[in-house]
Amino acid sequence: MRLNFWNGTYTLQRHLMELLCSKKIHRELKKESCRKIGNGFLVMALICCLMFVSYQATSAVITSAKVGDRELPIYCVDTTEKKVALSFDAAWGAEDFPRIMDVLDKHKVKVTFFMTGGWVEDNPDCVKELVKRGHDLGNHSEHHYDMTTISQEEKDSELKTVHDKGKKLTGYEMYLFRPPYGAYDNDVIKTAYAMHYYPIQWSVDSLDWKNYGVDSIVTTVCNHKALAPGAIILCHNGAKYTADALDAMLTNLEEQGYKIVPISKLIMKKNYHMDATGKQIADDAEKKKDDGGGNTLTCVFPGFFWLLKQTDIQISPAKHFCSA
Repeated sequence: MRLNFWNGTYTLQRHLMELLCSKKIHRELKKESCRKIGNGFLVMALICCLMFVSYQATSAVITSAKVGDRELPIYCVDTTEKKVALSFDAAWGAEDFPRIMDVLDKHKVKVTFFMTGGWVEDNPDCVKELVKRGHDLGNHSEHHYDMTTISQEEKDSELKTVHDKGKKLTGYEMYLFRPPYGAYDNDVIKTAYAMHYYPIQWSVDSLDWKNYGVDSIVTTVCNHKALAPGAIILCHNGAKYTADALDAMLTNLEEQGYKIVPISKLIMKKNYHMDATGKQIADDAEKKKDDGGGNTLTCVFPGFFWLLKQTDIQISPAKHFCSA
């Protein structure tokens, strides 16, 4: 009887122990399961936050001509290729036009001519010759007004009138616009884009219109502090010494290793934005900032590393992060 009692007691104790162990194991499993579920939620939160930050970073990249509250024309282009664009404003005179064409042919160079409506009307053969020789036609407005001082209706007309004249004469669809005097404001730039034009300024001014002489033009352009890959050079076909200086200027630029191209071959047509200096930059150049070792820099939110710690996720030391 006693033995049976103790045997029963031992059996009961064993069952109780097994039950307690079972409950303990269950609790541990439950805790482990909760921890894994919690980690899963943290991982999901991490992914969502990264997606949000990525979206915000992408949407913050300027994809137009706007920088802050300012609308900017293209002054120059961000490029690693050693090329520059040469442009001529044509608002008066064509006496030196044949000489300019011959020098450009000699150097096998194509350029951009920004023409006013009056110049197109007075020199239709020159306009046709430009297209025949493969140069860009650019719009320089109908009357050479300061575009910031006229109404919106007049702005539209200043661009459209010249566009229609050029198209009727040559069939060429112009899409480059340079505001007269380089004068612009937000409305002028918006108008240009609305009418399917790229607004163009310059980064290197030859100052040929000041009539200082041949040497002055060559020195001003070829030693200009802004002369660099992607620069846009401004000349005037009607200035007194431009035709005389052109050969020496092109020779000097070529000796410096520059390839001279028309603006249409320099600027980007899409997927770009501007910096505060008016430099046109490809969107990809901002999205793919490299740390020198092929590792993309990624901006993250302040709680990123806390979440990583909670989930025991390991980050390769090859990746770098910066605080947002």
